[in-house]
Order: sequence, then C-alpha cells, then structure tokens
Amino acid sequence: MTWTAPDVSLPEFPLTGDDRPMLEGFLAWHRALLRHKCAGLSGEQLARCSVPPSNLSLLGLVRHMAKVERRWFRERIAGQELGPLYDPALGPDADFEDLDPARAQADYGRLTEECRLADQALAAASYDDTVTARQGVMSVRAVVIHMIEEYAQHNGHADLIRERIDGVTDK
Repeated sequence: MTWTAPDVSLPEFPLTGDDRPMLEGFLAWHRALLRHKCAGLSGEQLARCSVPPSNLSLLGLVRHMAKVERRWFRERIAGQELGPLYDPALGPDADFEDLDPARAQADYGRLTEECRLADQALAAASYDDTVTARQGVMSVRAVVIHMIEEYAQHNGHADLIRERIDGVTDK
C-alpha cells in the first residue's frame, strides 16, 4: 500500500488578548497549513519539484521546516546540542535535494515530531528571553514572529507546488 499524507484540520486561535496565545496560535495554524497542503499526496507526488531548475518540492519544504523548527526552538531557545538533521556532506540544501519518496512518511513524521518538541521548548521559555542568531540578539517573541514569517513564505510556495502537482487550489 502506498502511503499518502493524512488530512489535517486547521486549528482555530484567538484574535484578541495576550500576544503569546495569538502568536503561538498563528504559528500552529501555519504549521498545520503546510501539512494540509500535502494531504492526500503520495511520497512520489510530495517529492516532485515545482519546475526546473528549482529544487522546491512539498517534501523538501517539509524537510526544511523540520530542520528550521529544530534549529530555532530546540537548539537556540532550549540550548540543546543536537547533530545535523541531514547529512552535512550533501551541503546546505540537503533538505531540498536529498529526497527519497520512500522516506516521505518518515520525513513527514519528523516534521510533526519537531513541532511537538519545539512546543515543549517554547513552553519552557519566556518571550523576553533572548537567543543569538545571524541576525543578532533576538527575543523569543521575535523568533516566533520569524517562524510565522518563514511558514507564510513557504506556504505560498506550497500553494503553487500543489497546484502544479494536481491542480488543487483549495488546500
């Protein structure tokens, strides 16, 4: 039997009140939206690149966001020392280029798990805590805003890739 990405419901979140529930609600919605755009597709479809010479694919975006979740939340915010998620010998784009449709279910599961672990790291942090990144010193609040922006950008890519795969525009 061929694995297909499961259906994902988009969560509701507050639009008023304190910034933490709103920001984390927006982040949860964008996380779910990327997985929602993958729903019903096989590993082969998820690994299909948008258009040459681009290496963008839905599976690449799933793998990339797992890496980004891990780096920002577990490594930077929680201070965990973790090895690379993908083979560093393959270069910085391994998340986009080292695709194997047979590993799509595992890659998808890795994103889900990295989000869960990221939520744990975030729950233990204050929004006023700081981390150091290429951009300089950032508050945890700024990291959450950056992650919303990162997902929003890639969800736009995912819209176009999904439409190219099967014509679906309502995912």
